[in-house]
Amino acid sequence: MTLEIISAHEVTFSGEVTSVTLPGELGSFTVLKDHAPIISVLVKGRLKYVTETGEEAYVDIAGGLADVNHNKISVCIY
Repeated sequence: MTLEIISAHEVTFSGEVTSVTLPGELGSFTVLKDHAPIISVLVKGRLKYVTETGEEAYVDIAGGLADVNHNKISVCIY
């Protein structure tokens, strides 16, 4: 699945991943392949993603929005 993390200033990450864990308003949640469509408000916390090679990466965010649809995850952070 494809993950794109963008801010007002830059594209922080764009690539293929196997999982993404996001700090949602009601608690952290993980998105895997074929996840149901969802739009969520994100709060201050740590976003974690795992690339197809198994590498884990983290991005600290102040908040934002996440849109999951058809194995594409778009995250707008601030």
